Amino acid sequence: MAKSKDLLKYEFKKQLREIQSIKGRATELISLYVPPSKRVSDVTNYLRNEYAQSSNIKSRTTKKNVMWAIDSISGKLKTFKNVPDNGLVFLVGHKSGTGDQTVPVSFILQPPEPVTTFMYRCDSHFYLEQLEAMLTESEIYGLIVIDRNEATIGLLNGKRIEVIKNFQSLVMGKHRAGGQSAQRFERLIEISVHEYFKNVAEIANDRFMAIEGLKGVIIGGPGSTKVNFMEDNYLHHELMKIVIGAFEVCYTDESGLRELMQNAAPALEDLSLMQEKKLMTKFLDELRKPDDGLAAYGEDQVRDALERGAVATLLISEGMEKTHIDYSCPKCGKKGEMILKSLVHVKCPECTAEVDILKELDIVNDLFDLADAYGTNVEMISNVSEEGEMLMKAFNGVAAILRYRTGA
Repeated sequence: MAKSKDLLKYEFKKQLREIQSIKGRATELISLYVPPSKRVSDVTNYLRNEYAQSSNIKSRTTKKNVMWAIDSISGKLKTFKNVPDNGLVFLVGHKSGTGDQTVPVSFILQPPEPVTTFMYRCDSHFYLEQLEAMLTESEIYGLIVIDRNEATIGLLNGKRIEVIKNFQSLVMGKHRAGGQSAQRFERLIEISVHEYFKNVAEIANDRFMAIEGLKGVIIGGPGSTKVNFMEDNYLHHELMKIVIGAFEVCYTDESGLRELMQNAAPALEDLSLMQEKKLMTKFLDELRKPDDGLAAYGEDQVRDALERGAVATLLISEGMEKTHIDYSCPKCGKKGEMILKSLVHVKCPECTAEVDILKELDIVNDLFDLADAYGTNVEMISNVSEEGEMLMKAFNGVAAILRYRTGA
């Protein structure tokens, strides 16, 4: 069965974190990015030329390692008849080991998004900017909460709410100084409101128009002010085309931006943030019922429910990176098991020597496999949202909404 998009993204992020920790002793790490438009034969010819050029490297060890890396990439490239739809990324070379030793490393990645440009680099670190950019959330919405006293402008960037600016207005209150006619005073208020709206719109226009691929603009506030701001076309006409609507909120500070996202939920049902809120709310509602209702949490309880086929929806935090290993210590001979987040330089708990890993099992992958076997829906919950933070901290990164009570 094909892996889900969420699982592929999880595996890609985990592998990228491992690669980010790798450092070379010298310029012995090669990064090769091949876009889908490039022919395999053209890349092979390019590498052949680089191999010849590398013979001029003065350091004998560096020359040997670079030539090995190029030769390794060339051999792996032969297994591809054509470059895959999203391109290929080869990260090959020698990383620093203990003392003066170096250790060969080799990664072949088929990225989640297309490689846009051909790139060859030889350095003491891998070039990962293109790969890191692929993990950046692509859906960005502009947010404005406003009344006559205050406004806050922000962004919904994937699942993160970012404040751009909060400021107070200079609009006069409804009471007036003595001697001023009611008409004149109301006129002064309207002029102040107009200038205030223009100021808010100018900042929003400058920031929102600079964002390529902005998905939409959402406006909120108490009473009719938000509607007046929207309908009087203070925003740039291109932004007005993507205004999703005006929604009632009580506050116009940073908390108002979060309230806006809650109240705009019906218009943003496809946003993964809204989906996360719905799933976690459903889970928590079940958990509050007598005997925990149709809810399970923690790896042991959830795994038991999965093996019984009782899980309707499995919730996994993106921050849950755990690997179960069997190990053996070459120094003191101790053998055992550990659950770790990182497998870099795993130390023996007895003598602190680096252990040999005999067997490893990625717990998230294993939970996905169990879910697949019973037709269970799996949802990855981001660890940057409030719901994801709760799932990670309160429930150790894994929870489930059940089809039926297991009696466990």
